[in-house]
Amino acid sequence: MQRRNLEYFVTVVDCGSISAAAQKLFVAQPSLSRAINALERQMDCRLLERTGRGVVPTAAGRQLYYYGRSILDKFQMLDRLYHGGEE
Repeated sequence: MQRRNLEYFVTVVDCGSISAAAQKLFVAQPSLSRAINALERQMDCRLLERTGRGVVPTAAGRQLYYYGRSILDKFQMLDRLYHGGEE
């Protein structure tokens, strides 16, 4: 699993839509959709339910979001420590 794809997934869930997440991440919506699809293939399960009003995480998606958010927070803490910031 790539860190970037996990960041994309968490942002999509936070935003509630792929297009809003694409704008926030400054990436093209098709690229973001491909990254999410690749993550779903890698996890061998559906992570998001696409609706007319955006996306909602499936049960597996909620679990990945919970643990993914924690992992990304730890990466952020390490980045701050590595670059001389204080935690």
